Amino acid sequence: MSDNAQSSWYQIQNAADIPSPALLVYPDRIKHNLQQMIAWGGVEVLRPHVKTHKMSRVVQLKLDAGITKFKAATIAEAEMTAAAGGKDILVAYPCVGPNQQRLLRLISTFPETAFSTLVDDFETAQSLSQAAAEAKVEIPVYLDLNVGMDRTGIAPGPAAEALYGQLAELPGLKVTGLHVYDGHIHGTDDQVITQAVDQAFAPAWQMRANLLEQGLPVPHVVGCGTTSSCWMAGVVDRQAQSGGATVPVEVSAGTSVLWDAGQDGLSPPMGIQNAAVLLARVISRPTEKTICIDLGHKAVASEMQPPRVEFFGLPDAKLMIHSEEHLVLEVPDADRFPVGTVLYGVPTHICPTVALHEVVYCVNGGQVTEAWQVDARKRVITI
Repeated sequence: MSDNAQSSWYQIQNAADIPSPALLVYPDRIKHNLQQMIAWGGVEVLRPHVKTHKMSRVVQLKLDAGITKFKAATIAEAEMTAAAGGKDILVAYPCVGPNQQRLLRLISTFPETAFSTLVDDFETAQSLSQAAAEAKVEIPVYLDLNVGMDRTGIAPGPAAEALYGQLAELPGLKVTGLHVYDGHIHGTDDQVITQAVDQAFAPAWQMRANLLEQGLPVPHVVGCGTTSSCWMAGVVDRQAQSGGATVPVEVSAGTSVLWDAGQDGLSPPMGIQNAAVLLARVISRPTEKTICIDLGHKAVASEMQPPRVEFFGLPDAKLMIHSEEHLVLEVPDADRFPVGTVLYGVPTHICPTVALHEVVYCVNGGQVTEAWQVDARKRVITI
């Protein structure tokens, strides 16, 4: 965890009023993290991902900090962000099937918001083009490049260049640049990260130069996960500076707004604070060496290998059983934790953890003062 585990910043004075399991968020720390992100290169190069928090109240904090561009993974996240006042939203996920019509409904419902999306497949682009043309709208699209994560995207090269040219000819679409996500890059050494990101981006920069030589506009490049954002914010082709007019990279870090226990092992130090903490209670002491707490799969993300949460003050705890509503820990001094004891911990992966909670509890001055809705945990809000 980023913070000293011996400190008590996370403890709340009115824990007796908060049902567990619960997720606590700390707005002062969120604001600190946003300022750290802005220091990477200014608000103009930030396009933070809302998937981490899925909350309109956090979108408002971003807007208050001067951040105007956003990235979303779902139509619901995009709707939440637009309803909160976001003016420039990239749906960074292939819109296929009914989601194409949902995207068009977003555009018509929020005419003051600029929506864009990404494509990596010509047939999908054709379908989106036809739908947009029939609706008499023009949708900005980014070509999604695969630079090593192998999740979505097309590899930079001749086929990708040809596809970019085809996108530029499709009615109803406006090709607007490249989406280059490097979420596969992890490490705690900043020099290693810089080298890895430069290597990953090199074919994308070369492709951009080739497209410009062909007379095709490439006005925007959106990329970067949390790990690389600090080093890539605003960077323009460190390797070649080729291809005419330069363009800064818009970075789309998500985890950095709340942070978690896992990110410390994936990134060099970034000055980000933990801003989300789980509150749980001991519900049983089934053996002399174990305690059971009310933090099951349904309250903390469980796709990771244990430990799935790091508890303050329990450095030697060992996860024994994890089921839907129970988490059993082996601890050397179980008798120190009577039933009802409140425990605090930071999840290994915050993004899917947030999505398990309908509300989070907002902590100000050591007190929970209000509850915030996790608006976009729903797959459908209204659209």
